[in-house]
Amino acid sequence: MNDALTGETVELLQQLIRNRCVNDGTVASGQEVRNSDLLRAYLEGSGLDIDVYEPDGAPGRASLVARIEGTDPAAPTLCLMGHTDVVPVTPSHWTRDPFGGELVNGEVWGRGAIDMLNLTASQAVALKALARRGWRPRGTLVYLACADEEAGGALGAGHVCKRHWDALRADYLLTENGGTVSAHDGQLSVTVHVGEKGVAWRRLRVKGTPGHGSMPYGADNALIKAAHVVTRLADYRPAPYVSDLWRGVVGSLDLDPAVKDALVDPSRVDETIARLPPGMARSAWSATHTTFSPNMCRAGVKTNVIPDVVDIEVDIRTIPGDNEDEVRRHLDKALGDLAEDVLVEKLFSKQASVSPTGTPLWDVLGRVVDRHYPGAKLLPRLIVGFTDAPYFREHGAVAYGFGLFSRALTAEAMSGRFHGNDERIDVESLALTTQAWLDTCELFLG
Repeated sequence: MNDALTGETVELLQQLIRNRCVNDGTVASGQEVRNSDLLRAYLEGSGLDIDVYEPDGAPGRASLVARIEGTDPAAPTLCLMGHTDVVPVTPSHWTRDPFGGELVNGEVWGRGAIDMLNLTASQAVALKALARRGWRPRGTLVYLACADEEAGGALGAGHVCKRHWDALRADYLLTENGGTVSAHDGQLSVTVHVGEKGVAWRRLRVKGTPGHGSMPYGADNALIKAAHVVTRLADYRPAPYVSDLWRGVVGSLDLDPAVKDALVDPSRVDETIARLPPGMARSAWSATHTTFSPNMCRAGVKTNVIPDVVDIEVDIRTIPGDNEDEVRRHLDKALGDLAEDVLVEKLFSKQASVSPTGTPLWDVLGRVVDRHYPGAKLLPRLIVGFTDAPYFREHGAVAYGFGLFSRALTAEAMSGRFHGNDERIDVESLALTTQAWLDTCELFLG
């Protein structure tokens, strides 16, 4: 691995973190133009074609596209995509400044270090290294550093794919966030995310009748009805989804064979998950079910006024096959006799999507992983969060979540740092991933 390139990745990651492109879901937040300007300045002078796209009505929500044109029009186009926004943070809960980008004991600290500025930075470094050496591949290499992923991507990858697809024309995409290494019975596995659950954010409006808070008996209190709605959502248990991807994941786990058998049996998986350690149970449940998480509630105007309207915002993550109609069916089933008192409003939707593994890029990723972890096998998984990959799958592209991390950055450690406190990544992982992008581009695009 190249120490100079690793140093560039570390420095670029630190600068991306310090730009504080915090996306709170509002159009005016993010201001990813700070990071697109940084990346443009970093990449300019390398002979790259660079463009920046910004949606109308969303100033500052900029996405950058850079490309190395291939020599063979029939060869595939590969896009490396990273997002430049990060989620909000509570600084008082951190050991260090979340936007300091500090390098401490071989780790870069800061919001976005894991999700996913590390990949955005390492992809840019690999792209520039290839351009500097005058690399002219058969296939085309495209780099997309996009805004707004943390709010669904409509102002970032969604906008670029919809309005400027000619700037991408990607046959294949690599983005967040595979690359963790695990071992079972002496067999190393490296995770590659080949698909993701869908998103169906909904606002449930519960109505009641206003009244004086001093006379609550028999009142039509919307907040009390809303409490029952939330409880029913929390208690709802949809049918499990046991896929071939899930069977592969279970096969890689270090568990008793009888437990593993039960985890892939639809009639026993729910009760078996309940007996797993809490962290593993959360992950297993999300991988095998459409989930419902009521996360926001707005109600009332004053302490002594019985509320007549309550809005509950629910984060629903759907398994493959659950469309808009199925989401409504789930809600009606969960709410039962309360359903007729609830108005459902769609906030954001993105259906689950999965890419095949039997592709030329999959074979190349296997070779790249073997260079750094000899004998390791690729472990395809369904990610339970969302990324911008579905925007590319809608255009027919094969999309994988990839990267390559050190043995120290386990899946458990990574999961705890995603959107969490004290987010950080080790320099060894940055070195591995930077080299993995270089290896992949050279092998796949030729």
